[in-house]
Amino acid sequence: MTKGIVVAGLAGGSGKSVVSVGLTAVLAESGRVVVPFKKGPDYIDAGWLKLAAGRKCYNLDPFLMTEESIKKSFLEHSSGADFVVLEGNRGLYDGVNADGCYSTAELALSLKLPVLLVVNCAKTTRTVAAMILGCMKLD
Repeated sequence: MTKGIVVAGLAGGSGKSVVSVGLTAVLAESGRVVVPFKKGPDYIDAGWLKLAAGRKCYNLDPFLMTEESIKKSFLEHSSGADFVVLEGNRGLYDGVNADGCYSTAELALSLKLPVLLVVNCAKTTRTVAAMILGCMKLD
């Protein structure tokens, strides 16, 4: 089975792209075959991930694609990869409604991938622990 991770954050602008691109570049430069994915119809982050991996980045959009087509695309494109980096969008549980439909968390669960949560800890201390604990326990 291909190893992989979903890079998520507490919100947009949290540093997900920097971590995703950096992780992808380090793995690719070490000789591993890294296949990048981006949640949503984003083309800018997908372009950076493509450059870092040295191969095409694939978009997975739960709002525009069925769960079946997402899984098929994921399995097809990650075949032969040593590692998959899937960059989420917005906050981990942010979706199109209050229930978080089409969220990064929902996509990670669907693909059975662990989540690396990127957290901006500027100007805070213990409150960060409460936010992380909330993300761990919510779903």
